[in-house]
Amino acid sequence: MASSASAPGRQPSPCVRQCCLDGDECLGCGRLMKEILEWAAASDARQQQIILAARQRHGSRQAARIKP
Repeated sequence: MASSASAPGRQPSPCVRQCCLDGDECLGCGRLMKEILEWAAASDARQQQIILAARQRHGSRQAARIKP
């Protein structure tokens, strides 16, 4: 789990402290394990990419759960 605190000009961690992996994807925040591991060293632009990809992944998973 990552801290939500961030340095000036950096993205806050998308960790929601509900860490549970399904394969290599966190069911809490939607990040892949490789994205979680690279977070601290990633540039601001890369962190923004990770956040967008994680939101998309997490949203797709949620939508799949709701479909009848």
